[in-house]
Amino acid sequence: MAQSSSQSRFGRGFVINISYLATKFSQSPERAWMGAQDYFTEMIIPEKFKGTEVEELADLLRKKVMWHQAGGPMDNEQYADVKKTISRLLVAIDKNLGITTADAGKYHD
Repeated sequence: MAQSSSQSRFGRGFVINISYLATKFSQSPERAWMGAQDYFTEMIIPEKFKGTEVEELADLLRKKVMWHQAGGPMDNEQYADVKKTISRLLVAIDKNLGITTADAGKYHD
């Protein structure tokens, strides 16, 4: 997760990269996996989130996406797991920002 001053190809930051991943994984499993790893190239975890559940979930999400083997028999299962991890990460961000009642909603679990 590097920092650079030139224009990014796939997004540089934290929330922007997570939002791109959430958009990517709103597509079908067949389309979601292609290029998903690119969004971690310049993902930066803010100091505020270091040592928190947010950092833990961001690292977990990165591992799940980076270790995925496209076209494998587990595509759909891993796809659902990544979507759930994204939701957990977004809730953890909200809670860390002070929204104590943050919740992904019953239709997004």
